[in-house]
Amino acid sequence: MSASAPGTIAPPVRHTRLLTWLFLLNAAILTIYSAFIVILIPDQVEGIDPANKVANLAILMTASSIMTIVIHPLIGALSDRTRSRLGRRAPWMIGAAATTVLFLVLLAGAANLWTLCLYWVLMMLCVNAVATVGSAVVPDHFAKESLGKASAVVALGIFVGMGAGVGLAGFATAHLGIGYTAFGIGFLIVCVLFVALNRDFASTDLPRDPFSWRSFAASFWVSPKHFPDFWWAFAGRFFLILAYQSVQSYLLYILRDFIGISDAESIALSTPITGIMLVGALLTTFFVGRLSDRTGRRKIWVMVASIVMAGSLVIPLISPTLAGMFALAAVFGIGYGAYMSVDSALMTQVLPSSEAAGKDLGILNIATALPQALTPAIAGFLILHAGGYTALFIAGIVFAVLGALTVIPIRSVR
Repeated sequence: MSASAPGTIAPPVRHTRLLTWLFLLNAAILTIYSAFIVILIPDQVEGIDPANKVANLAILMTASSIMTIVIHPLIGALSDRTRSRLGRRAPWMIGAAATTVLFLVLLAGAANLWTLCLYWVLMMLCVNAVATVGSAVVPDHFAKESLGKASAVVALGIFVGMGAGVGLAGFATAHLGIGYTAFGIGFLIVCVLFVALNRDFASTDLPRDPFSWRSFAASFWVSPKHFPDFWWAFAGRFFLILAYQSVQSYLLYILRDFIGISDAESIALSTPITGIMLVGALLTTFFVGRLSDRTGRRKIWVMVASIVMAGSLVIPLISPTLAGMFALAAVFGIGYGAYMSVDSALMTQVLPSSEAAGKDLGILNIATALPQALTPAIAGFLILHAGGYTALFIAGIVFAVLGALTVIPIRSVR
């Protein structure tokens, strides 16, 4: 899915088909994310050492997130420079998806914490590589006036994947080898079909500056002075994802230790709770995305979504019950759906250069990966030393409000 260089003919793209496959690709990516982050890895960690599950989960999530911080801009920059008959993005997508299958098979057989950590990190590097090149498809092929629709479709895929991952994870807990392999093969099939059915012209004839390590390294610096909107958008995404991760990553433990239900019940109820969040998100996602295209406004929806998300996190503080968790999921989903419907559009509009979209979106994707790296340390401290899960919900409220405040200074996007 390579973008054309100046002076070349843009590849013909059927937007309806591409939108369909963007939906399926993001659903596949989030199926892997949600299944393993919410259910499978926490359950595997607890099975190895129940007494130290919170600290051990923090080690795994922090390690994988730190590595994905590196992989996002690196793969984005390398894909920008890739010249092949399949285009710039496709070789990375297929290679990373195929390698994901290998590490999922190995992950299922991990018998101790450090082996589990190694295979988990390598698997997440591969999945995030697919996510990075997949995110570059939107600026490669969609005009400014259609970014809201594309962003909404991406968000719909994300939410469907969230629900599917948590739902399917319950089946995989009983048979890890078969379950993990099935996740990997399904992911690979979607990536192969995405490339096969959305073919691009070869990128072999596109111009490319001579490679040098100095210029390559320098390309990762985006000046806050010259591109302040880029960094305000980065900050907004960072805080909102931090608010999301602070609760979602610990959903299993919240149900067990804060609400007080059994291990089996917590796994079973994770699916309907996530499903309620999905329904809330679906109520707003596509509507808000299309409306933002018609009005040309993105920032207001980020601010509204942030306040709704903050309000939802008050609910379990008032009602620490299963009913409270279902209410949290419904309201949070509405806010998160509104945010995700304009997120890709906002990020695409603050990019410094369309010719380096892969690299610049890779940097912005750090705003997703960095909260994943910080959340285990923050959540672990709050849960163990600063008031337990109550402190975790309060922190989530603060993060969501900061997410609203940081988009206000953006000037290049309404």
